[in-house]
Amino acid sequence: MSQHRRRETAQQVGRKRAVVAAAFLGTVALGTGVGVWASSDGGAGTTDGAAGRTASGRAPGADAGRAATTPAAPSSSRSYPLSQAPRTIPAVRSHTPARGPGWKPRPGARLVVSDPGLADEGRLTAGELGLTYAGEKDDVRAGDVRLTVGGSGNPESYTITVRGGRVDISGPGEAGVFYGTRTLKQEVRGGGTAPEGVVRDQPAKPVRGFMLDIARKPFSASWIEDRIRELGDLKFNELGLHFSDDQAFRIESASHPEIVARDHLTKAQVKRIVDLAGSRHITVVPEIDSPGHLGAVIAAHPDLQLRNASGAPTRGAVDISEDASAELVDDLLDEYAGLFPGSRWHLGGDEYQALTVKDPQASYPQLAAAARRAYGSGGTVADLATGWLDDRADTVRAHGRTARAWNDGFFRTTSVRPAQDLQVAYWTGKEIGARQPAEYLAAGRKVLNYNDEFLYYVLGQPQTFVYPTGRRIYEQWNPRVLRGTAAVPARYDGQILGGSFAVWCDLAGAQTQGQVAAGIRMPLRATVQKLWDPRRPALSWADFRKLADRLD
Repeated sequence: MSQHRRRETAQQVGRKRAVVAAAFLGTVALGTGVGVWASSDGGAGTTDGAAGRTASGRAPGADAGRAATTPAAPSSSRSYPLSQAPRTIPAVRSHTPARGPGWKPRPGARLVVSDPGLADEGRLTAGELGLTYAGEKDDVRAGDVRLTVGGSGNPESYTITVRGGRVDISGPGEAGVFYGTRTLKQEVRGGGTAPEGVVRDQPAKPVRGFMLDIARKPFSASWIEDRIRELGDLKFNELGLHFSDDQAFRIESASHPEIVARDHLTKAQVKRIVDLAGSRHITVVPEIDSPGHLGAVIAAHPDLQLRNASGAPTRGAVDISEDASAELVDDLLDEYAGLFPGSRWHLGGDEYQALTVKDPQASYPQLAAAARRAYGSGGTVADLATGWLDDRADTVRAHGRTARAWNDGFFRTTSVRPAQDLQVAYWTGKEIGARQPAEYLAAGRKVLNYNDEFLYYVLGQPQTFVYPTGRRIYEQWNPRVLRGTAAVPARYDGQILGGSFAVWCDLAGAQTQGQVAAGIRMPLRATVQKLWDPRRPALSWADFRKLADRLD
């Protein structure tokens, strides 16, 4: 607000009240749209009339506000129309319009912070907008952008106030303030000016991820860093790295150097990746998949490979009846806990080939015997596999990590239950004994959406996979669509933590790194739009694509 005061007549006070009332009506109308969607039990959610529009288009109530306030606008702002909501990706949730010139970068303008913890965000944004980073300052100057941590609520929420030729970005946490700077950057890039008024914004889902398979196809450190910058500008907050599989193990190891592929990332490179991600409030989530998909480990330790009753090796699977198998995997989990400091860990757990045969107990008698020793006469191979997953969860839990596993690593008929805090990464309904997502949710589990119908970009399009399109995600998917094209009931929405778009490199040579980057560009933007705000977007797909082109 302005720092000076002047005497006002009763008539001027009345005019100001009319402006505030009209702006308030616009904000209330938007809030009504959010409430109507939240109470709906259908698909992506729909509402009727202006209340159903998001702030990415004209702010609800804007026309009524213009009609009510134009005749009585203060003389100091009479020449300015009521501002329009900014156009950003993802779209902001709420914008209260106002009259004024907005804000644009100008020579000599400063970016100041209220807290030294915002120095990284401040320097980054100042460099992007051509401002002078001035650090912590208490004085106020025209043209300033000020970053402030304060208040309570969702730590990823933020408020941007554009008023009096200045910009104030505040939020309860540093992540929210950072997201506010991304909105400001897009406002300036897309239209040259941040519109007058107040943006209040926050994500619908706490996990907004991108997963990359670097085991089957090596990606350069610089390519990954470019994706981190892209993800940060789009308000993603998670990067998954699947770096161990049958084809290769792709990160330097001190505990087991014998398993590492020639073409790999060094720990120094990974540290730079993790640090860059941290500066964008992105958590890097490692995945060492087990007890299947360990072909690269088995190549160096053939004695650990699972064999069936006939002695034939089972592709990619370690023998979980052998203590040495668990010891080796735990060595790796312990080692990489120091490299990946984030709070989340992916254990894999999918497609263990011993459980894809008709009779696992007959086909793998050594596993059946180990299960009976561990769990009594009724112990099964599925019990043994569940115990393996629980033991690996214990290993990463000791490092303060929250673990997740693929949905086909959870089994219905086991006497051993997966740990209750183990999150379900739901990707498919095609596995043997497939279960509907609602079964996991009804059991009280937290679920992450990796729906392979929409969110799997599989190089070469093997089997039934096709490259996902941004348009299909934008128009047909939302976080409650966990399997196929049907949404789970709205009562489970709070258990769905978010989701992740995933690149899998089954046919590694099918695309170059550049082709992958181009191919996932619009799907990433559509995915984050729906994770930030699952409602039906205000913009048409054609307009959304044009906006993306303008902002890039």
